[in-house]
Amino acid sequence: MREFDLIVIGGGSGLDVASAAAGRGQSVAVVEKGPAGGTCLNRGCIPSKMLIHRADLVEEIAGSEQFGIHADIEDIDFSAMVQEVTAEIAESAQNIRQGLEHSEQHTLYRSAAEFTDERTLRVDDEQITAEKIVVAAGARPKIPPIEGLDSISYLTSKEALELEEQPDRLIIIGGGYIAAELGHFYGALGTDITIIGRSNTLISNEDVDVRETVTDTFSEKYTVHTGFEPSRIAATNDTITVTAQNDDGEEIEPTGDELLVATGRTPNTDTLAVEKAGIETDDRGFVKTNGYLETTAENVWALGDIAGNYMFKHSANREAQYVYYNAIAERRREVDYTAMPHAIFTSPQVAGVGQTEDELIDADRDYDVGVEAYRNVAMGMAIKDEEGFVKVLADPDNGDILGCHIVGSDASTLLHQVLAVMVSGSGTVADVRRIIHIHPALNEVIRNAFQKV
Repeated sequence: MREFDLIVIGGGSGLDVASAAAGRGQSVAVVEKGPAGGTCLNRGCIPSKMLIHRADLVEEIAGSEQFGIHADIEDIDFSAMVQEVTAEIAESAQNIRQGLEHSEQHTLYRSAAEFTDERTLRVDDEQITAEKIVVAAGARPKIPPIEGLDSISYLTSKEALELEEQPDRLIIIGGGYIAAELGHFYGALGTDITIIGRSNTLISNEDVDVRETVTDTFSEKYTVHTGFEPSRIAATNDTITVTAQNDDGEEIEPTGDELLVATGRTPNTDTLAVEKAGIETDDRGFVKTNGYLETTAENVWALGDIAGNYMFKHSANREAQYVYYNAIAERRREVDYTAMPHAIFTSPQVAGVGQTEDELIDADRDYDVGVEAYRNVAMGMAIKDEEGFVKVLADPDNGDILGCHIVGSDASTLLHQVLAVMVSGSGTVADVRRIIHIHPALNEVIRNAFQKV
């Protein structure tokens, strides 16, 4: 049995911990059966945003007539753009892998792993153990039990980012952020999009005004069926048919050339036999962790999607910092999730932090609201963003920022001035209002919303 100081399971954000330990002279094993770099680099946020940027350009050109510019798109080389992105991603993953393989402190196992005992893993025919282990093996697309699904060829988020032939008609099962982003990508490039979602709106975890705005906007561009549950899928020749019903018994049967299943993600704990290591999971299969990201097994930590605290790349990176503090540097710090933001790169773009209005109502908490539309500030008028708005939720007694939700151009960037106040300032509305905002920058929409609280 080979012994290490540290074993990291997963080649994503867990590599930050592995590199930090190796930098301290520790022997580190990294176990990753797939390409190095994790979900974000290979199957998630990076390739999707590289492709979505191209969709944004197409949409901008197509809408240029409203600015008096008459432009035509002669051709979209779908295959070339996908091949270019795929090649760039593969090169980045290869560079990470080569770095691990050439490191004297790292040992890379390019195989699946399974726990056999406490802090002991079987990798191929070899058993390895370590004083400390970090479980960062991520999650994978969740596949619902729909009749006929297992007998047809379908796409998940991974295959949808690598498909080199653009479908004429794409059916998407799911109404979350992955469905919305990939629907925007394919739809902006000319694919006929049909979305079937279980909830009454798309992106149902967002604030009520955000999700209703995005649902209305998508419904103007695509065929959107909300409140429908798929019950059966059939394929005939090159056509896929999805049968779905709503609570009123209404039935729909949309058809398409390709089917994308985007119904969430499930943790990879079942592939690791974590129970043999004394690592407990919750009822959804995510690893249970405490405030220090310790699992129920001694000297075993977990981070990222497999822990299920926040399933964002930036939160996994934050957790890697704290696993380093607690496992490697032994400074023992409780992870700080203050002002954990998120963004959805659709059209319109979405970004948010803190509580939603629904959550405040459910908690029976008093709050004040400030809303400002993009079209009411100079730059919003200039770019003709008619749907965009900023919504602020604040404590009526002390002005604490309880939540901020943005729909519209550059939402993911605009949110950061609010994040800075929530993390480094007093965290109150007054902090944002005191900032001198450049005129006529788009940031004035943030100022106006906070002035209205």
